[in-house]
Amino acid sequence: MSEDGKLKPAERMKIQRQGMPSREAAVRSRCFEEVNLGLPEQIAVLEANRCLECKDRQCVTGCPVQIDIPKFVALVAAGDFAGAADILLHDNSLPGISGRVCPQEKQCEVLCIRGKKGQPVAIGYLERFVADWAREHRHGQVAAAVAPTGMKVAVVGSGPAGLTAAGELAKKGHSVTVFEAFHKPGGVLVYGIPEFRLPKEIVRQEVDSLRARGVQIECNVVIGRTYTIDELMKEEGFHAVFIANGAGLPVFMGIPGENLKGVYSANEFLTRVNLMKAYEPESDTPVLRAKKAAVIGGGNTAMDGVRTTRRLGADPATLVYRRSRAEMPARMEEVIHAEEEGIIFRMLTNPVAILGDDKGWVSALRCQKMQLGEPDKSGRARPVPIPGSEFEIPCDVVIEAIGTRANPLLTQTTPDLKVNEKGYLIVDADNMTSKAGVFAGGDIVRGAATVILAMGDGKRTAAAMDRYLRKLSAVGTP
Repeated sequence: MSEDGKLKPAERMKIQRQGMPSREAAVRSRCFEEVNLGLPEQIAVLEANRCLECKDRQCVTGCPVQIDIPKFVALVAAGDFAGAADILLHDNSLPGISGRVCPQEKQCEVLCIRGKKGQPVAIGYLERFVADWAREHRHGQVAAAVAPTGMKVAVVGSGPAGLTAAGELAKKGHSVTVFEAFHKPGGVLVYGIPEFRLPKEIVRQEVDSLRARGVQIECNVVIGRTYTIDELMKEEGFHAVFIANGAGLPVFMGIPGENLKGVYSANEFLTRVNLMKAYEPESDTPVLRAKKAAVIGGGNTAMDGVRTTRRLGADPATLVYRRSRAEMPARMEEVIHAEEEGIIFRMLTNPVAILGDDKGWVSALRCQKMQLGEPDKSGRARPVPIPGSEFEIPCDVVIEAIGTRANPLLTQTTPDLKVNEKGYLIVDADNMTSKAGVFAGGDIVRGAATVILAMGDGKRTAAAMDRYLRKLSAVGTP
């Protein structure tokens, strides 16, 4: 140990990465309670002491919201959780959320110098620890008031991009109103990600913290129908608009049998369960409880879908993916959890038809075995069909989780917003669209992506909007 009481690098290197306590698989596969349980204080301190405090802060480079990772981790290592919370909350408007669902292993942790010899520092676990500590110990604390600028901003969508931008703009003193189409704020955080991965109480508390900063949130407002973008700016008096309504239009494979009863898009299935609480006996929104479920896809949404069917009683619950496990875009932690929960993985398998019974209900998924060929545009090996390899997977529910695209409602009502061939908004370096004062970020620009990338868009765009609004104010815009 050095003279300042800190561990020497050689001592830090001897500390093994600490695991995340989790609910027992046999128990959690039958309930919707959160899987990961969080780090105890002493374990968090021990894990934080693995950080080498290197001068080359590569971990920050890998963070889409640019959290000062070394500083907050060092404060955790010193047992100063309040100081760590100050840093984290300054840099991140939704730390309790990103600490749970961000793919840190592909962002900050993959660049951690500590990981070059052994495993990287568990930055995500520490982020969650600090966020949870702050929520428990700072409940009811309100951020210091900021002098109002007199500028009004409308945010379309209350998902991760919209909420992040709203928080950042409120910090700058702008009046912010978020418009949400659903009856609860949170976007994909409440309708897409299951309770067992992201408890909705966490989302509610993060949203409440934004409200405490002065952010107004109006639900059941569909921009493109309730208001158009032009009406927000010309009639409602908003000086700028941030479009963050995501890409929620489901994509189907286009195979025979998709019109059978028992076929869901992942969007519909997860929305019914997560937002409408369809798994509760008294719920007004029904959902089919499969005896045997097949979920198509290899991303986080597919993983959420198949693990949800398992919790609703499906046995077996099968994931069908046309590539191998190495090419799966899903988080490795989620894959491991799914395996522990008894999910069956059918890799190198591509559905070619959904079969039904004489009453129009799903009875099986007809598939074809695949082999990997040359890389495609994504850089992953292209799956190639194996002739004569077709077989059937018995099931009574099929869920397609193969992606989403932009809903055209908003853009069709604002024709001067330029979109690309896929319907996503075209933006400049500041994330401003072709319409002056209208910015956009998240999935509506980049296509379906991760929560943390959407948050990064929200933070960067808020900074650009702040510059834009201050220029307007300086020239006396009413």
